[in-house]
Amino acid sequence: MNRIDEAFTNKPIFMPYFPLGYPDIETSIDVIEALAKNGADLVEVGLSFSDPLADGPVIQQATQVALEHGITVKKSLAAVAELRKRGVTIPLVLMGYYNPLLAYGLEAYVADSRAAGADGFIIPDLPLEESAEFEAAAGDMPLIRMLAPTTPAERMEKVARQARGFIYLVSVTGVTGARSTLAEGLGGLVSRVREHTSIPVCVGFGIGTPEQAREVGGMADGAIVGTACVKAIGGSSQPVESAARFAQEFSGAIH
Repeated sequence: MNRIDEAFTNKPIFMPYFPLGYPDIETSIDVIEALAKNGADLVEVGLSFSDPLADGPVIQQATQVALEHGITVKKSLAAVAELRKRGVTIPLVLMGYYNPLLAYGLEAYVADSRAAGADGFIIPDLPLEESAEFEAAAGDMPLIRMLAPTTPAERMEKVARQARGFIYLVSVTGVTGARSTLAEGLGGLVSRVREHTSIPVCVGFGIGTPEQAREVGGMADGAIVGTACVKAIGGSSQPVESAARFAQEFSGAIH
């Protein structure tokens, strides 16, 4: 059983997102280590890109800072390897846009990700129809599929049936960002996805509080928390301590 499958033996799971390089490389490694060791079941590790089309202003600003401080794909993978050296054992899934990966070289990116200790990939701007080349390079490392409320039923079935690892279900239309309330009809949306697959379904976009994470955990197999995580930690004078507290609060709520 791989690390992703192991994580889902105790559902629902808490999955924070944090970009490497923000506010600097060393601090981001410390932050992700703190998240991992204080209740996160899986971390979505952000690779920064200059045109993050799926992300809202909080994550855009964080990834821009990371780029200004010199983060690269190569440095990001070295950071993942450092996290493994520090004893982080939970799954680390790399979230990055396609252009930097193409520039790096797909086979080299997968090989170096595997060597660093990554467990899978999220590429929000790579549609199913154009993903064969990457999936061939990735082999047994899953490319996590994304679905949204606007996904047509026929396409939802096609994507869900081919999905591996888990499904990233976008709860709202639009970009990332915490919302004051969860999307209406979320439970029905999760149920529709589950009609087509037996793999876990995790909900992201719009989860801003531990209470919302708990509510999502009652409907889905996991809650993905990005903007609220980046905002709480990035706005703190003690980011590592804030990361530990954030993970404890959300993990305690969802479990």
